[in-house]
Amino acid sequence: MHPFERAKYEPLPVEEKHAVGQEDTPVKARSSRWSKISIVSIITFVSVLSLLGVLATVRASVPVIAEESVDNSEELHDYLARASGDQYLLGVGKGDITGPVVELNFMGYASLSQIGTGLRQRIYSRSFIIGNVDKPTDRFVYLVLDTQSGDTAIRNGILEGVAALGSDYSMYNQSNIAVTGTHQHSGPGAWVNYLLPQITSLGFDKQSYQAIVDGAVLSIQRAHESLSPGTLSYADTTVADANINRSLWAYLANPAAERAQYTDDTDKTITMLRFQRASDGLNTGILAWHSVHGTSMLENNTHVTGGMQAPDFGKARTDTILDNKGLSAYLFEEAMKSDATAAPGFVAAFSQSSVGDTTPNTLGAWCDDGSGEMCTLENSTCQGTSENCHGRGPEFQKLDLGVSSCYEIGRRVYAASKSLYDSFDSVATPVSDPSVKAYHTFNDMQYYNFTLPDGTAAQTCPAALGYSFAAGTSDGPGAFDFTQSDNDTNAQNPLWVIVSSVIKAPGPKQVACQSPKPVLLDVGELSVPYPWSPNIIDVQSLRVGQLIMIISPSEATTMSGRRWKAAISAAATNASITAITPKVVLGGPANTYAHYLTTREEYGIQRYEGASTLYGPNELDAYIYLSTSNLQYLAADSSSQPAPGPTPPDNRDDSISLITPVVYDGTDIGKSFGQVLTQPSSSYVRGAVVNATFVGANPRNNLRLEGTFTAVEQYVSGNWTTVRDDSDWFLVYTWTRVNGLTGTSNVVISWETETYADPGTYRIRYNGDSKNLFGTITAFTGVSNNFTLS
Repeated sequence: MHPFERAKYEPLPVEEKHAVGQEDTPVKARSSRWSKISIVSIITFVSVLSLLGVLATVRASVPVIAEESVDNSEELHDYLARASGDQYLLGVGKGDITGPVVELNFMGYASLSQIGTGLRQRIYSRSFIIGNVDKPTDRFVYLVLDTQSGDTAIRNGILEGVAALGSDYSMYNQSNIAVTGTHQHSGPGAWVNYLLPQITSLGFDKQSYQAIVDGAVLSIQRAHESLSPGTLSYADTTVADANINRSLWAYLANPAAERAQYTDDTDKTITMLRFQRASDGLNTGILAWHSVHGTSMLENNTHVTGGMQAPDFGKARTDTILDNKGLSAYLFEEAMKSDATAAPGFVAAFSQSSVGDTTPNTLGAWCDDGSGEMCTLENSTCQGTSENCHGRGPEFQKLDLGVSSCYEIGRRVYAASKSLYDSFDSVATPVSDPSVKAYHTFNDMQYYNFTLPDGTAAQTCPAALGYSFAAGTSDGPGAFDFTQSDNDTNAQNPLWVIVSSVIKAPGPKQVACQSPKPVLLDVGELSVPYPWSPNIIDVQSLRVGQLIMIISPSEATTMSGRRWKAAISAAATNASITAITPKVVLGGPANTYAHYLTTREEYGIQRYEGASTLYGPNELDAYIYLSTSNLQYLAADSSSQPAPGPTPPDNRDDSISLITPVVYDGTDIGKSFGQVLTQPSSSYVRGAVVNATFVGANPRNNLRLEGTFTAVEQYVSGNWTTVRDDSDWFLVYTWTRVNGLTGTSNVVISWETETYADPGTYRIRYNGDSKNLFGTITAFTGVSNNFTLS
C-alpha cells in the first residue's frame, strides 16, 4: 500500500457531525494553557524574584462583506483576470529549526510538566519570497515557522541574521519580512521575548532561540538563491469537517444579520497560493491559509515534532502530536516527490489564519464525569466547574489519547488541499499587476486613541488578561473555580482577587478601559524585572498584485478575521490599491505574540478568547484602523514607509534563565557511548515496532541541525543506504536520564515499520555527541545488529 493511500478525502460520518446549537469543543486529561500548576507558578516565580532581590527596585460598525459574495462586475473582472497573469521573482526555501529536544519546556500549553524527552520529527522554517521582476528591491518574505507563534526576539534575530548575509540581501528588512508561526504546541520553548510565557519554561534559552533564528535565516537564504521568474495563482476550497467553533456562545453574540451572511460559524476555507516556475512550468511550492487550532492531542506529549503523529493503532502512546499544520505540510511535500508537476525541493506550508475560536475536536465538548452530557454552551462547565469539560476529536472512540483524531484532522486538510492542487488550473485565478509592496510599523497599544468609522473616539488599553483566561478552553480546561463567560470579579474566589492584587492590581483607568473584562493579570503594566507582555505590536501587510496579506500579531477569531478582511477589501477597492477585486488573506500569529483578537460583542461575553484579548474591547477596531490607515503604502506607486513607531523592548540579553546546562556525560564502567544495550530482534514483519537501546549522551551537546540523530539503513546491492532519518514520521528518538550524578543516559530508537516498507535487511544507527568534565564535546556513533523485515 502506498503511504498516502489512506489520505483520500472522506466526509465526516453522520454520527460525528456537530449538532447545531451544541457547543464546539475538546479530550480527557488535556490541561489548559494555564493549568493549576501554571497559575501557581506565576506566584512562585514572583516570590523567587523577590528573594533574589530583583523586585526590590520597585466597534462601531465596519462594512461587512460575505466571503462568498461578489457582484456581477466583480465576477467579470475576476473572469478577465484568469486570462493572464504577471511574472514575479519567486523563491522557496526550508531550514531546520529543531532546538533542544530534551530537558526543555515546550511552548504552547504553558505546562511546567511538559518537558521534552526526544524527537519524532524535526521542525522547520518554510520561506516564500515574492519580488517585482522589474524592480527587484520590491519584494517580501513570508515565513511559516513550526512554532507556537512569531516573536519579537526571534524576528529581531532573523533581521540581524539576514543583514549579516551581506549586501545581496539588503532588500530584506524590517518592512518586508513577516514571521508567522503554525501555532503548534509540540516544539521547544524558552525563546520568547517577554516574561509571562517564560515562566513555565524557567526563562530564556539561547540555544533554543538560536536554532530557530539560524534555521529561519537559512530558509530565507535558500529561497533567495532559488529566485527565478514565475507566476502566481490562487484558489479556494473548503474542508467542512476539520474544525468547529469552541466558543459558539461568544460567536452567537455577534449580530444575527452579520452571522446570516456566512454559511458556517468557523472559516472552513483553504486558500492556496501556487508558485510556478516560468522556465519549465514546474511548481516549486504552495502557501496555504486555513484556520484550525493544533489541539487534537493531550498535553503529555514530550517529543518534538513539526507534524502530527501518524496513527499507531493498537497501543496508546504519550509521545503524541499536536500540530495538524505540520502534518498537512509533511503529507503534501512527500506527495510532491513523485508528482510530475512539482520541482525538486518543493515546499508546502499551511499558515494559520482566523484560528482563535476554532478547535479540531469536531464532536464537541463533553463532560468526562460519567454523566454522558455535553458541557454547557455558555461557559463550558460540568456541574459548575471547567476541569471535566474536554473536546472530542473525530476518532475519539478509539481511546488512543487523540492520536487518530489528530492524524485524521491533518489528513482531511491535506486531502482537500491536494484535490484542489490537482484541479488547480481549471479553478485558479492568476495574480496580476506586477507590483509587490509591503509595509511595517510599530504601534503602542497603551491608551492608544483613534477614531472609529462613524467618527466616535475610541481607545485601547495596556495589555491585561481576564479571569476567564485562567479557565482555559475545552481544548484545555483550567483549574480551581475559574469559569469562562464570567465578567464579574466578585463571582470569583476572593483568594484570586488577592493574588491578582499582590502581583499588580490594575488602577481605575485600566479597570475602566478593559471593562467588562475583570483583570486577573495586569501584564501590560508589569515591567520588573523586564516587561511581562507586549504593549507594542507589529502592524504589517503585504501585497502582490490583487492579493493582500494581513499579518496579525494575535489569534483572530472567526468573525474578527472576517471583519478585518472585509474592511481591508473595501478600503483597497475604494482607494484603487488593486486593479481588480482584491483577495485578502490573514496570517498569524505573527511577529510578536499578542494573544487573541475578538469582536466587541465576543469580548463582552468574556470567554477565554475575550479574556485573552489583551488591549480591551476596541482592539479589533484599532487593528482595522491601523491597517486601513496604512493601506496607501501598498499602492503600486508608493515608494515610502510609515514612520517606524516606538521600538519594542528587546529582552534577549536581559532575560532570566534558570535552565540547567549540560554539565557532563558519563557511562557506566565497561560501557562506551553508542554501545548497544538492547539489540533489535533478528526478524520482524511489516507493521511491527523495532527498538534498539544505546548508551546515550545529552542531545543538547549538538542539535545536529540539518543532520540527524537517528537513521535506518538498508542493505542494498552490497551497500548500506539510509532510508529513514530524523525527518521521517515513523522514526522516534527517546532520551532518558539514568543517573544525574554520573551523567549517564540511554537512547531508544524506535522504528514503527510501515506496511509499505520494503522487505529486506536493515540496521539502526544512532549519532550522538558526549561532553566530558572539561567541556570538550566529541561525536560518536552506534550501530545495531542487522535484522530482516518481511
